[in-house]
Amino acid sequence: MGRGKVQLRRIENKINRQVTFSKRRGGLLKKAHEISVLCDAEVALIVFSHKGKLFEYATDSCMDRILEKYERYSFAERQLIATDQPNSTTNWTFEYSKLKARIELLQRNHRHYMGDDLETMSLKDLQNLEQQLDSGLKTIRNRKNQLIQDSISELQRKEKAIQEQNSLLAKRIKEKEKELREQALWQQQNNGHISPPLPPLPPPQPPPHYLMPPPHQLPNVNSIGDTYEHQAAEARISNELDLTLDSLYSCHLGCFAA
Repeated sequence: MGRGKVQLRRIENKINRQVTFSKRRGGLLKKAHEISVLCDAEVALIVFSHKGKLFEYATDSCMDRILEKYERYSFAERQLIATDQPNSTTNWTFEYSKLKARIELLQRNHRHYMGDDLETMSLKDLQNLEQQLDSGLKTIRNRKNQLIQDSISELQRKEKAIQEQNSLLAKRIKEKEKELREQALWQQQNNGHISPPLPPLPPPQPPPHYLMPPPHQLPNVNSIGDTYEHQAAEARISNELDLTLDSLYSCHLGCFAA
């Protein structure tokens, strides 16, 4: 006996509904992965549970790229439809809903990248988020290292240029000093003012005899007084002898006259 057709309807039992959702969700994600691998197709699958929990699958974890491609394609189709129906307001309503969904998706991804609102994400979603963050962090580090290397190379180039300038300036200074010395020597030779070296200073001479003797050779005050008294006595004796000789000389002269 063949299997009859199963009628699809909502499962009333909450537990059975949750179990069925988990099984069918896993099978759906598996089929999406199989078709992307076997047929080399770009697949993007988005599923929301009755509680609002998101489940998604994208080929090579490129959901954003696939959605952007879908938006470009759908926008081109809407442009063709708008050309046929320029006064239709349905296209604007659809465009508004698509842009709103796109903004919500971007805001949700931004919160996830910032580490917020992670309670609704499954283990696989967290792994995909971790891979995206690792890839982005690797790109950022490579760019930072490249900028550091460029900065180091630029500083080394400037340092080499400064060293070359310093060497050139030092060489010019030496040449200028040499030129000044040669010019000064040439002027001295032309003017004949080449003076011989100065002779060495003579040794110090002793002071003359008429200068005051050193303090340690000055005579004592008492000795000066004794010398003065002795000289005065000798002068008195000399005067007395002169008077005696004068009287004797006059007497002898009188005798010779008589």
